[in-house]
Amino acid sequence: MPLRNFKKEENRMPHIQTQREWEEEMSLKVLSFVRNEIYMDLRFLDIALSALVPKADSALKAFATDGAYLYFSTEQLLRVFKTNASYLDRAYLHTTLHCIFSHLWTAPEQQDEERRRRWNLACDIAVEYTIDKMDKPCTKRILSWLRQSIYRELEEQKKGISAAIIYRFLKEKEPEELEALQREFYTDDHCYWPKREDSRAKQQSALEQKKRWDKIARQSRMEQQRGDESKEGEELLAAQISAAKSRRSYRDFLQRFTVLREEMRLDPDEFDMNYYTYGLSLYKNMPLIEPLESRESRKIQELVVAIDTSYSTSGELVENFLRETFTILNQKNSFFQKFKVRILQCDNQVRRDEVVENPKDMERLLQKFTITGGGSTDFRPVFAYVNELIEQGEIGNLGGLLYFTDGRGTYPKKRPEYRTAFLFLEEFEEEEVPPWAMRVKLEAEEFE
Repeated sequence: MPLRNFKKEENRMPHIQTQREWEEEMSLKVLSFVRNEIYMDLRFLDIALSALVPKADSALKAFATDGAYLYFSTEQLLRVFKTNASYLDRAYLHTTLHCIFSHLWTAPEQQDEERRRRWNLACDIAVEYTIDKMDKPCTKRILSWLRQSIYRELEEQKKGISAAIIYRFLKEKEPEELEALQREFYTDDHCYWPKREDSRAKQQSALEQKKRWDKIARQSRMEQQRGDESKEGEELLAAQISAAKSRRSYRDFLQRFTVLREEMRLDPDEFDMNYYTYGLSLYKNMPLIEPLESRESRKIQELVVAIDTSYSTSGELVENFLRETFTILNQKNSFFQKFKVRILQCDNQVRRDEVVENPKDMERLLQKFTITGGGSTDFRPVFAYVNELIEQGEIGNLGGLLYFTDGRGTYPKKRPEYRTAFLFLEEFEEEEVPPWAMRVKLEAEEFE
C-alpha cells in the first residue's frame, strides 16, 4: 500500500481510550449522578449545584473549589463511589454551600496560619451544621457524640450560628480540642480559596466569582421561599446566606456614600468630534484629538463618621474600625483630591469633632486617639449638630453619615436630608431602627 494511502487509513482508526481518559469520563458521570441525587431533595439549589465546572486534580484527596471549578481526584472519587456513594452527596453539597455562604471570600484579613485554620474549621462546622439540620435523605448521617456536643454548645450561646460567630467561639478552645474538631468536620480541601497574598489578577477573579455567587445565593433563596422546605431548614439556610456580610460587603457598602462630580484629569475616552472631523478634512488622514481635561467621577467628597462612645464600646475596637474604614476608601481610590471626613465622638451629646483631609491627618489622629464620653447613648444630638454645620456652610456636599454603635439608644424620628447608616457590632432590635436608615451588621473580628 502506498505511504499516502496508509496515512489515510491510520487517520480513520478509532481513538483508543487511555486509562486516564476513562477515569475522567467515569468521574464526570459519577458527579452528574451525585448532583441529581441532591437535586431530588433540594430542588431550590438547582442553579448552585451546576455552577461549578468539574476539573480533575490528581494531587487532591477530597473536593476543592475556587468558586469557578470543582476540583476532584479521579482515583479518590471512583474509590469512594464504590464503597460509600452517599458520602459524595454530602461532600458535593458541602463544597457548594461554602460558595453560597461566601466562605471563600469573607475570611478575616491579616491572618496567620493559625487563624486561617480556625476560619476554615469555622466554615466547615457552619456548613455541616446546616446540612445536619436540614436532615435530607441524600445527606442523612448518624451524628457523633462530639458533633452533637459542639452543636449544643453553639445553640446555647443563642447568638445564631454562622462562620463568623463560630470563629469567635473557637478562640476559647484548646489546641487538642481544635484538632479533634478538625478531624470530625473535615470534608473538603480549602487549598484553592483566595488568599490576601494572591496576585492582583487572582484577587480580581475572586471578586468576580463572589459577585456571581452572591447572585446565585439570592436566586436559591427565592426558589426556596417558593417551595415547601421544612421551616427549620429554611430559616437556617436563610440565616447563613445573610451571615455572608463581611469586610468585602462593607467595602461595597461604602460606595453608596459617593457623589458624582467633575474632577480635573485627562479623559482619553472622550474627545471633541469637531476637532476630529476638522483634522480629517484638513489633513485627509490625520484626525485631531483633544481629550477632555475633566471627567465625571463618583467618589467621596465629604463624609461624617459618628462613633458611639458609650460604655459598651472599646477604644481599640473604635480605632481599628476607623483605620479599616479609611484604608478601604483609600485602597479603592474613593476620595476626590480635596475631601473632608469629619469624625465625631458622642454618647448623649457630641464630645469631640475632628476633621481629616488627608492620610497623614488620619494617621496623626489614630496615634493619639482616645475615647471621649462614656455616658448613655442618644443619637439625636449628632443629627442636630450635622444639620447645624450644613446650615452654617461648614459642610457643603455631604455624602452621608456612618454611625458606629451598639444600637442601644434613642433614635431621631425625622429623616435627615443625607444618607444615614447605622453600623452594628452585635445583634440589634430591627423594630427600633428608623425605616429610613440603612443598617449593616459588622463582625468584630473584621477589626481585630
